[in-house]
Amino acid sequence: MEIILGLLLPFVGTTAGAASIFIFKNEIRPGIQKSMLGFASGVMVAAAVWSLLIPAMDLSEPMGKLAFVPAAIGFSLGVLFLLAMDRLIPHLHLGCEQAEGPRCKLKKTTMLIFAVTLHNIPEGLSLGAVFAGMLSGGSGLTVTAALALSIGIAIQNFPEGAVISLPLKSAGASKGKAFLYGMLSGIVEPIAAGIMLLLASRMMPVLPYLLSFAAGAMLYVVVEELIPEASEGEHSNLGTIGFAVGFVLMMILDVALG
Repeated sequence: MEIILGLLLPFVGTTAGAASIFIFKNEIRPGIQKSMLGFASGVMVAAAVWSLLIPAMDLSEPMGKLAFVPAAIGFSLGVLFLLAMDRLIPHLHLGCEQAEGPRCKLKKTTMLIFAVTLHNIPEGLSLGAVFAGMLSGGSGLTVTAALALSIGIAIQNFPEGAVISLPLKSAGASKGKAFLYGMLSGIVEPIAAGIMLLLASRMMPVLPYLLSFAAGAMLYVVVEELIPEASEGEHSNLGTIGFAVGFVLMMILDVALG
């Protein structure tokens, strides 16, 4: 029951954020948007360190001084995986006019959804890997620690749902359609989490690699997308403050509940 709840909580957070379209009339103000992006970055960086990389190295302790090897290899593969996805999937980041990935004739709104969906894949992978680590019993990860990660991602998914649905409405989509697209952008998380959980539970010896793989994928998104978007233009200090709040909150959740 705890695993099902943990895998679904981030999707609930995205859905709740998308539902804000029925409350707010206009797009999120730039300052608030920067704060939200910074907050999401802080949560993901803290989660990558405390919930993924440290448990990966703890699982590799029998390797002695080489305990860093699985974490280093998995992390590098996670970065390369997201780099490949970034090149292969057409997508458009919020506030940008130039799409990334292969050229196509898709609508801007569709490519914006692809960008958020691409962003959500690492979060799903991290959830699946952490719950697999919890089930392994040797990683130091507990049910509460896994749920702490789930809660942290759900909290930062709330503004993500709003960030996708409100611009869609401003672009001419109906409230119902904008809400649906915002909600569906988060469905990839429980799917990716379930796939990772199944893989990791069947291949426990490679769990340290999978945990660090998810960390690499998450940090790629933070460095390539979230931090640049939170820092560009005026009032970039709001993004920095948001980062600090998100990092501290995720750290508290992980340590206090773990």
